[in-house]
Amino acid sequence: MRSENRGGAPLLGEGDPLAFEIVNPDGAGRAILIADHAGRAIPRSLGSLGLDATDLARHIAWDIGIGDVTRSLARHLDAPAVLAPYSRLVIDPNRRLGDPTSIAQGSDGVAIPGNRGLDPRARQARAREIFEPYHAAVARLIESRRRARLDPALISMHSFTPVMNGFERPWQIGILWNRDGRLPVPLLRRLAATGLCVGDNEPYSGRDEHGYSIYVHGQDIGLAHVLIEIRQDLIDTRHGAEGWAARLAGLIAASMEEAGIGEETKV
Repeated sequence: MRSENRGGAPLLGEGDPLAFEIVNPDGAGRAILIADHAGRAIPRSLGSLGLDATDLARHIAWDIGIGDVTRSLARHLDAPAVLAPYSRLVIDPNRRLGDPTSIAQGSDGVAIPGNRGLDPRARQARAREIFEPYHAAVARLIESRRRARLDPALISMHSFTPVMNGFERPWQIGILWNRDGRLPVPLLRRLAATGLCVGDNEPYSGRDEHGYSIYVHGQDIGLAHVLIEIRQDLIDTRHGAEGWAARLAGLIAASMEEAGIGEETKV
C-alpha cells in the first residue's frame, strides 16, 4: 500500500480524476443537486488504502447508486449537479474537517489501514486537494445563481444500506431536514401519497447536524434545502436509478412550486 509523499508532493497526479464532477452546468432549473458520496475513486498515490476490492465495492466506500440517480435527476429537472468522485474513505466531504469521521480509521467494522497514523501534512493534503475544491465548486454554482437573483433549492443526494447492525431498514426513501421545512414538508407529503415507505428524518436525522454540506451550503446561507436518502438495493442498477430519478423529479418540482422556491428575488 502507498500513501502520500510525506515530503509534500501533490496527492493527486496524472490519471486521477478531478476533485469534483459537474453535470449539466447550464441547466436552467431552480434546483442545485449535490452528491457527496457519488464515487469510490482513490488517488493512485494511496494505493487501495490497504483494502481489498470487495470492501471498496461496499457501502463503506461510497453511496451505491446515488451517482447514477443524481445524473439522471439533473437531466429530468434541467438542474446543475456537483458530484464528488472520491471515496469517503479518503476524506468525507460531508464531515467537518477535524471530525473523527472525516478521515475514518474504520467503517462498519472494517479497519482502514491507509488512514492510520497520518501526520498533519497528509491530512492537509487530502483536505486541500479533494475536500476544499469540491465545496468551492458547490459554492461557486450557488453564488452564480444568486448573482442572477435566483435563490435555488439545494438538494443533497445520498443512499443508505438496507441492513445496518442487524436491523432491516423498512424505508424506501428518507427525507432529512432540520429547521427549514419549506421543501421537506411538501415533499414528505407527496412521497407518502404515492404509497412509498418514507422516513421522516430516517434512517438518519438531519437535526443532529452531524453532517456538513447541507448546513454550510443551505441552512447557513438561508437557502431552502433537503437531504434525500434512497435505499441502495432500489438503485444499484441503471434501470433502478433511472426509475427513481424519474419518479422523484415530478415530486420535487411540484414541492418547490408549492413552496415558491426558486422565484426571482427582489433587488
